[in-house]
Amino acid sequence: MAAGTGRRTPRTAGRRPAAVSVALTLLFTGFQLTSASAAGSAAVPAAAPAENDPSAPPGAVPLSEPPQVDADSAGLKMRDGATLAQPRVLDIVSIVETEGGEERREETTISLKFALQAEVLFGKDSAELNPRAESRIAAIAAEVEKHRGRKIRVFGFTDNLGTYEHGRKLSRQRADAVHGVLSEQLNDPGVTYEVRGYSEDYPIADNATEDGRRKNRRVEVSFPTGSAAGNPN
Repeated sequence: MAAGTGRRTPRTAGRRPAAVSVALTLLFTGFQLTSASAAGSAAVPAAAPAENDPSAPPGAVPLSEPPQVDADSAGLKMRDGATLAQPRVLDIVSIVETEGGEERREETTISLKFALQAEVLFGKDSAELNPRAESRIAAIAAEVEKHRGRKIRVFGFTDNLGTYEHGRKLSRQRADAVHGVLSEQLNDPGVTYEVRGYSEDYPIADNATEDGRRKNRRVEVSFPTGSAAGNPN
């Protein structure tokens, strides 16, 4: 992110480690712990209003309710004095990332998320989509249609270079640009959108390195799938 009114020293993310892989597919056949992890014409569906300062992007919290367990069940064997821990949801997840991390796909039992690095879609410090962007967004639109997504979240993020406010403005403008193309390609009035810009918040890599900052400069498109999206199958 280029500075709008000033620059500051990059800070280490420290929240989540970078995921570096060569066409890496991590497929857990058991369980995965979930972590608290517009341009366009009048025909483009409007984005839902965003909260002024949300504590975390929607979708970071599991949508599934934890199972109910009867601690007094006769079939449940525990040693004397033992108690049950609070139940929690463990979603199966598939993560696929290209070699350079330009594109990332995360799929759980209840949602699907795509992350595209800003360099794939935009020029430096720009919110104008490049010629390659439309085909990348079209691939996401095809997945939305395949999974019958109805509530789509488009979130923009930057690295920690420059001012926070400049990053917030740029990340929102980039999210708006992706939303504009995506909504035109889907052309479905039944689909609703939530569009936000988070500046440097919620990094997925270390901002102390250029490789990490490149991964943090991204636009994410996500949506609930299956029963979480209201689809019976």
